[in-house]
Amino acid sequence: VPERDRAELKRRKLLLEVTLKSYWIRKGSAFSTAVARPETELTPEMISTGSWRRLPFKPYNFSALGLPPACGHLHPLLKVRSELRQIFLEMG
Repeated sequence: VPERDRAELKRRKLLLEVTLKSYWIRKGSAFSTAVARPETELTPEMISTGSWRRLPFKPYNFSALGLPPACGHLHPLLKVRSELRQIFLEMG
């Protein structure tokens, strides 16, 4: 379709352009059907036997936040103080 006719058909909304994407997927050199779980901890036995040298280890995530600390409770006098403060704020 010539460019002029295509522009006219698009203007009249009689033509819809669609972009198709396709991908080729192939097996790479590291392809394997077995799932290998990397080690997460280094034990004293691994160090003494030297087996840690040939084991894959999971990379360490230095930006992880970790577990939140267990929350405690307010001191009873702090609770009373905050309640009294709220009462006085409501009174003006």
